[in-house]
Amino acid sequence: MPISRVFPATHPKKGEETYFYYKIKNATEDRIGFCCYDYRGDEIFVSQKKIHTIRQDYQLWKKRIDEVNAGNAVLVIYEWKGKPYRSKTNEIFRFDKDGGIGVQKLIFQQSSLNFPRVIRDDNAVVALNPTVLSKNDGISLQDFKDWFKGYDLSEPMAIIHFTKFRY
Repeated sequence: MPISRVFPATHPKKGEETYFYYKIKNATEDRIGFCCYDYRGDEIFVSQKKIHTIRQDYQLWKKRIDEVNAGNAVLVIYEWKGKPYRSKTNEIFRFDKDGGIGVQKLIFQQSSLNFPRVIRDDNAVVALNPTVLSKNDGISLQDFKDWFKGYDLSEPMAIIHFTKFRY
């Protein structure tokens, strides 16, 4: 599963670092922060965490994560070294059945990013605060809205958790 090193071309912050690697590392190692260098070589401190990622096609991701948790597969998280789909990749995380990963169904009522809901394993529908959802995804609410503005919000999405946290 790829994660973006920089914001995509369709985002107002296109080309700027997302620091997702460091944010996932903070979450999975339960760290307070991580010093690193941005693409310009400037030293920065990343204190945020990215405890999950959100993907289209809930059914596909549910099947994949179930296979990982059954011990029949692993989930590899990687970054593109250059242009997406046109360059080599760099594996940065590997999750197996003991990694604590999980998946939850995410829906947006009224097809609006302002009304996220999670469907838990017990089929309870839980209203989420969009600011909390975006923070846990490692970006601000505005960046979250800009990232997902072109997505089909009428279809269920998958929240793929990198930790044992669940909504």
